[in-house]
Amino acid sequence: MTAAPPPALELRGIDRRFGAVPANAGVDLTVAAGAVHALIGENGAGKSTLMKIAYGLVRADAGTIRIKGQEVDRTRHSPRDAIARGVGMVHQHFMLVPDLRVIDNLVLGREPRRHGLLDLSGCAAELTALGERYRLAVDPGARIDTLSVGEQQRVEILQVLWQGADLLILDEPTAVLTPGEVRALLATLRRLAAGGATVVIITHKLDEVLAVADRVTVMRAGRVVADRDAAGLDAEELARAMVGRPVAAVARAPAVAGEAILEVDDLWVTSQRGHPAVQAVSLAVRAGEVVGIAGVEGNGQTELIEAIAGLRRPARGRIRLGGADVTRAGVRARAAAGLAHVPEDRLGRGLVPAMSVAENAMLGRQRELADRWGFDSARLAAHARRLIEAADVRPAAPAAPASALSGGNQQKLIVGRELDRPHLRLLLAAQPTRGVDVGAVEAIHRRILAARDAGLAVLLSSAELSELRALADRVLVMFRGRIVAAVDGAALAAGDAWDRIGEHMAGVGR
Repeated sequence: MTAAPPPALELRGIDRRFGAVPANAGVDLTVAAGAVHALIGENGAGKSTLMKIAYGLVRADAGTIRIKGQEVDRTRHSPRDAIARGVGMVHQHFMLVPDLRVIDNLVLGREPRRHGLLDLSGCAAELTALGERYRLAVDPGARIDTLSVGEQQRVEILQVLWQGADLLILDEPTAVLTPGEVRALLATLRRLAAGGATVVIITHKLDEVLAVADRVTVMRAGRVVADRDAAGLDAEELARAMVGRPVAAVARAPAVAGEAILEVDDLWVTSQRGHPAVQAVSLAVRAGEVVGIAGVEGNGQTELIEAIAGLRRPARGRIRLGGADVTRAGVRARAAAGLAHVPEDRLGRGLVPAMSVAENAMLGRQRELADRWGFDSARLAAHARRLIEAADVRPAAPAAPASALSGGNQQKLIVGRELDRPHLRLLLAAQPTRGVDVGAVEAIHRRILAARDAGLAVLLSSAELSELRALADRVLVMFRGRIVAAVDGAALAAGDAWDRIGEHMAGVGR
């Protein structure tokens, strides 16, 4: 009888603290060879930290690491050591160099040389063979910035496979993919496992877990709270394990739309490289409705939202807010007219991580909350405590730095701050729950719908069809800078509406 292979990855008693905060506390994890293993949990549960320890990006304070049965010196473990042991990690945010070709990105750090000169002669053939084996075909000579997001995801996976990885760790790999690309990626993961590779997938998307995983480990507050075979599990059970309580979909009443609050006419916006990013876009958002913008990242949604918010000057067209022309108005004037903005980059535009929660809670309202002698710390703390309670930000610590909050709680802080602005008429929400766990998604969705029901106009940009399905009363689809489809509430109820929206996002079915 042939002996069973050792686990691809074993972690025993893993501890890791960041200051006083325990990220991992006595974590045990076993990943069987040849399996797809899902690691799920709320933001801040310790999932990514645990996998970064396995990959050598973060060092554990205590515990034992074994890769394919061999113990690793945790005090010296590094990504180079992990790669040498056949471990590859595909990060949530792509690590590719956009100005280089696929083949150039493939060999970065491991450039093949012959007689001291770079020799790529055999690499293209190896890449093509790998692509054919796992159905991840991509042109080796194509520049990264000409590829779709799904194709870039393929390059990331091919890169770690080319490095010899047979244990792949993928962190939120479907965050920016269309539904069709998600299905293709999940099929690829199953093929990898069928071919003998081991896959660990970190994700918040429970339907994907149930579709692809052989086993599921759930973490909460730095500890493992469940470790089960995936067979027989359901999304409700997993959600309850993640957050420690039942999680229900937020009920949405039919919209009662009023007057047009936002009107955009024939808007053109250029990208930072001078190319047309938004082309001839016209739309309207009325009081009491959520209008969703669907699209794969990079199709003009970012530039559209930033132009409406006043962060980017349009090349042509007009923007009206409450009937007033604000096309040339600045950010402060638009805020005074009733506009609030949840940006897609919460750390780059939404927060100042080094500042306290209280200081971040007042951003945009400094003049209102200051007096002639400056800021009163007690007044700021009281303002922050009220916002923290309304937004359910945890921990409720106004003096703590915003960087100490999990991603989900950072996002709840931003959404709560923006919805708390006086004289609010329009909310621009860009990817409001990206990288956010199911509990925080529920809280954020509840607040957005409550604001809509109170008469707020909401323009929601999201690459998540599940989010648009939960919140949007109407959906506009953007592709290559243009609105290529508009789907009203009645059409959204049709059985194939969301499949058709996904096709428009991918540029087909037009």
